[in-house]
Amino acid sequence: MKSELKKLRTYLMTGVSYMIPIVVIGGVLIALSIALSGIKAGAGADVTNPILTKMLNIGVKAFKLMVPILAGYIAFGIADRPGLAPGLVGGALADEIGAGFLGGIIAGFIAGYTARWIKSWKVPKQLRAIMPIFVIPLLSSVVVGACMYIIGAPISNFMESMTETLRSMETGNSILLAIVMGAMIAFDMGGPVNKVAFLFGAAMIKEGVFTVMGPVAVAICVPPLAMGVATLLSPKKYSLAEKEAGKGALAMGLIGITEGAIPFAAGDPFRVIPSIVTGSAIGAAIAAIGKVGDHAPHGGPIVLPVVDNKIMFIIAVVVGVAVSALMVNLLKKETIEEVKSAGDELEISLDL
Repeated sequence: MKSELKKLRTYLMTGVSYMIPIVVIGGVLIALSIALSGIKAGAGADVTNPILTKMLNIGVKAFKLMVPILAGYIAFGIADRPGLAPGLVGGALADEIGAGFLGGIIAGFIAGYTARWIKSWKVPKQLRAIMPIFVIPLLSSVVVGACMYIIGAPISNFMESMTETLRSMETGNSILLAIVMGAMIAFDMGGPVNKVAFLFGAAMIKEGVFTVMGPVAVAICVPPLAMGVATLLSPKKYSLAEKEAGKGALAMGLIGITEGAIPFAAGDPFRVIPSIVTGSAIGAAIAAIGKVGDHAPHGGPIVLPVVDNKIMFIIAVVVGVAVSALMVNLLKKETIEEVKSAGDELEISLDL
């Protein structure tokens, strides 16, 4: 059983290692373009300079590759080259239906194990040559594609029900609402749960209610900042690739890009996700207590110019980051991975 779990983690970390450079490219370019442009009240990021607009576009395009790369290389780790194409397809579909990086992980494992199963088929000698380049990728892509479309409708219905739940809570306890929204923001970092909370907060800005987006703005930056700080506090608990990702996560956190924590959550979801959810929920609750308001549909310290009660905003972020960073480092053991850079590839060796 332990051996199988280690194999699953190896496959997962293969996807994460190839995804990290994409996250860094996208996150840093988006962060720079927004930081050099600024935030506009009621409108969020205000990038108008032609050069910065192109920089932003490059970053956004890189981010679009994040989930497909994660899924593709999870499948590659399981089934070798025949698994790569269906994994990429499954990841792209997961991103399209709004399933986020968690959907990408599911797609990667479905594609990889399907491809490996088809590889085991005993076929006539005449078909062996076309199996890895035609039959396996084609059939595996159909299977993973069908699975992604099947889970698409439930995800959409789930998002609608969550939105209605938040609406019903709006007139009740503002601190409880902040805790729920903070946890949602951190749970899947850009996925469907995150989007429901973010869009709800943004909608409240249009209604002239800024104290809903305030806690959300805090929760948005806690996961990447916390994971960046965690790698600095306990470097022995993180691989070389994760420590490099931690530097990028700090930059992304300052600009309010929650996705900076995804490489850590994808590589160790059972320790990282509870930690960042806890920190974000606590940070959001403190922001609600302090009546923090955010006039822009964005988060992170970059929105300080358009935030009401700036001191409480900073306190909420610091406490949330501290809670998440300390919690994740208490839960994690020293890493047994050695991540090496070889040209443009990252290879992971894990003692099995």
